[in-house]
Amino acid sequence: MKLDRLIWGILLLFIGGVLLLQNFGVIDFYWRNVWHFWPIFLIIAGVNILFNKNNSQTGSVISIGVLVIALSFLFYKGQQAPNYNSWWGNHSRNNIDLNIDDDDDNNNDDDNDTAFNQLNLVEPFVAIDNTKKTVLNISGGGISFNLNGETTDLINADVKKRHGNFSLTKMVSDSATVLTFKMDGKKNKWNFGDGGNNVDFKLNKAANWDILMKLGAGEADFDFADFKVRSFRFDGGAAALDIKFGDLLPITDVVVKSGVADVKIKVPTNSGCRIKTKTGLSAKDFEGFEKLSDGVYQTSNYASSTNKIFINLDGGLSNFEVSRY
Repeated sequence: MKLDRLIWGILLLFIGGVLLLQNFGVIDFYWRNVWHFWPIFLIIAGVNILFNKNNSQTGSVISIGVLVIALSFLFYKGQQAPNYNSWWGNHSRNNIDLNIDDDDDNNNDDDNDTAFNQLNLVEPFVAIDNTKKTVLNISGGGISFNLNGETTDLINADVKKRHGNFSLTKMVSDSATVLTFKMDGKKNKWNFGDGGNNVDFKLNKAANWDILMKLGAGEADFDFADFKVRSFRFDGGAAALDIKFGDLLPITDVVVKSGVADVKIKVPTNSGCRIKTKTGLSAKDFEGFEKLSDGVYQTSNYASSTNKIFINLDGGLSNFEVSRY
């Protein structure tokens, strides 16, 4: 087994195990503590680079040993309640709110942690604007995003929120209709173990979509098979991404930049597809693709197909899977 895949597997086991223990109430884990020690991941990457090329058993043992020690340290620190009187607490915000779980909405009762607030955001479909490209900007953290079918409106967003404020705005220029969906407020942005917020999108099939997504911690499950998606760009941190593309346009561009993420992409078999990767320690699984050179893969029907999908993957400690359906 390659060292990078083994390291990725251990990281996934660590994150999944912590989330499972937290969800069942076995431990209280504060992810904000982990982010303070993010340089540890640079150390892990550096050790792997030093020993991975040698393919020696001793080097692999050292790399795995450093990883286990680092994760054990993070596991210990993550269970300590945040000390806002510490060095970084005083330098970051002197007026930080210690009671972050109870002040989201003044109108909520003691069941605030388990109750959702419902919100529906809609932008009507305007036929004259549909002659332009439609750009959808999505940003937020601690959110589960889903694509839940089509709508006669341009976009419909059903939001179930526990914290934060959500907004949907529209701006029309000579060349594009630009929609911006975002969550305001940084509270709990990186806390993806509390149930978070859920957003179900419905999109109009007539529009030509360019989608740009920035997600801190969370997940996105989008089935674009029946939608005309010209481009999809994702910039995420600790995220899970499951995307399916169709073949309704001659060219689709996909760009994914991630930190620690699980990325799964599905493309149709009758579309030619080329993948370019810059993935560091990430694991890669490209079923049905031929390797052309270092970091470049493509399907056998790439040259002959009418429709083409271009995928660029850039990640540090991520798992990338691209499959055909």
